Amino acid sequence: MRTVVTGGCGFIGSHVVTKLIEAGHDVVVVDHHVRRPAPEAEYIRADLLDPAAVVDAVAGADAVFHLAAMADVDIIVREPLLATRVNVDGTANVLDACRLADVGRVVLASTVWVYGAAPGDGAIPEDSALSPGAVSHIYTAQKISAEMLAHGYQAVYGLPFTILRYGIPYGPGMRDELVIARFILQAMSGRPLTISGDGSQYRYYVYVEDLADAHVRALRDEAANQVIALEGTEQVSIRRLAEAVSAELGGTEITYQPARAGDYAARPVAVHQAKALLGWEPTTPFEEGLRRCVEWYRAGGHSGEAPSGDSRPGEPTHR
Repeated sequence: MRTVVTGGCGFIGSHVVTKLIEAGHDVVVVDHHVRRPAPEAEYIRADLLDPAAVVDAVAGADAVFHLAAMADVDIIVREPLLATRVNVDGTANVLDACRLADVGRVVLASTVWVYGAAPGDGAIPEDSALSPGAVSHIYTAQKISAEMLAHGYQAVYGLPFTILRYGIPYGPGMRDELVIARFILQAMSGRPLTISGDGSQYRYYVYVEDLADAHVRALRDEAANQVIALEGTEQVSIRRLAEAVSAELGGTEITYQPARAGDYAARPVAVHQAKALLGWEPTTPFEEGLRRCVEWYRAGGHSGEAPSGDSRPGEPTHR
């Protein structure tokens, strides 16, 4: 199958490219900056805000994985118009190009952040309706808008989609903004790990190779026109994360400071679709995935400076 991956040079995208190649698919990577970690893939430099370039990039594709996005929430808050153009207009350009090319499936990367707009308390049903009035962040609004476009293109033009709502991904290649990366880099430089609040905030982290495997499975017929949450199964508090990093890197000091406002409050999601439709569930225990991350950093996988400041529990820096 000829597959196109937008954002295929990024964190998750590069792992998805590798898994698709291992599964025997031909892969074309479309990105605004090109590096070539997978020599078996074809690489195309393109701007998703250029409709003609996107049409050319997806020509002949059987499936398109649309992973390219702005996902650093701090940058999104600073540059909301640019982020909306990339995350909403860029998605519209990809969907329309796929319509014109008669692509068999668009797999759209979304986020569990959208469940912050779901009503009620307790575990959220995976197919819960989302309330516009409950949207509390620009990033959430952008991802819901992108999802709605996918539904609209399916309803009007018959363009098949699969929406994958990511939990908080981590693993080799992750961006510095993710709290796991920040803690590891700070510990490796001998700096204390600073927690905002009491450390009880939690996330359902998902290891990137597990996440990438789900993308290959998302090409199944059963996943057509479905919305699927891909979360880890372990509730990991920021305190547990800090203690695990400290244990891996020789007893780094952990300090606390007052809580910061505006962070995403994780809500448990009653996840069923991934296992039922894809036969997928994460297989990498959190501490094992963290150990692999530390090994990657120790092996020189990252050459940047340790980030400064405190670490929040999980920005969705997906690409």
